[in-house]
Amino acid sequence: MGFTSSVRRFAALSLGLSFVMNAWAVDEKQLIDSINTYRSEVQKCAGEVSSELPPLAGDPRLALSATGVGNLQQAMASAGYPMVNVQAISLSGPRDAQSAMTAIRESFCQVVLDPQFVDIGVSREGREWRIVLARPLLSARLGDWQAEGQKLLAEVNTARSRARQCGSQNLAAAAPLTWNAVLGAAAESHSRSMANNNYFDHKDRDGRTPGDRAELGGYVGQQVGENIAAGQDTVRRVVDGWIASPGHCANLMNPQFQELGAAYAVDPKSDSGIYWTAMFGTP
Repeated sequence: MGFTSSVRRFAALSLGLSFVMNAWAVDEKQLIDSINTYRSEVQKCAGEVSSELPPLAGDPRLALSATGVGNLQQAMASAGYPMVNVQAISLSGPRDAQSAMTAIRESFCQVVLDPQFVDIGVSREGREWRIVLARPLLSARLGDWQAEGQKLLAEVNTARSRARQCGSQNLAAAAPLTWNAVLGAAAESHSRSMANNNYFDHKDRDGRTPGDRAELGGYVGQQVGENIAAGQDTVRRVVDGWIASPGHCANLMNPQFQELGAAYAVDPKSDSGIYWTAMFGTP
């Protein structure tokens, strides 16, 4: 009987630990979502106004121990993450994701609003938190912009093929889009402009909107939309990032859009290295 009781106590302890770990995992995901919401809106930070930024992609390799890492670059190498740059935030005391986000806004806004970062990992142990933001090497072998644009079209159509929740919106599956070469050329031009001029914005350096650029390129349509991304070196990562961002996700799932053109451009001197544009159209 003593042995059985001992096993039961151990089982109860295991269940309790599992419950705590699951709760921490929920908080870790919630903090990533909160950071991405924060980045998606214009913010005032350290006396400057930030621009809207793309969502960070959660990467399990960046979920390092919250209580002891040692040399951060060595930890990144051990995790198999090929980085260009990395920065870590350590917090001690926040009881939940909301409290952790408050501390980040107050003391680390410049880190989470840095446009060069692409990926994020969050780990929590009790009231100890570690948030790691990183930019990876561009390691993927990419085809030319037309080939990658067609791949992005296929990924977008896969995403549109089933219903999904975009933020607070529940959106039905949408019909597949078809490729439009005029929108593709306009997308390539904007990606090249962002890469060569080191900015990330739907407005170009001449103040033109996506609709302006589409019209200038010769597109005749009733409606134009645009998603942009920076730092991700595969179309899968680009589309996953858009799905994780309510506004980008809603654009991607919009049943009124029927056509798409997409492209990327690279400039190693820029903050993010690689920039993507997808232009949606309704003829």
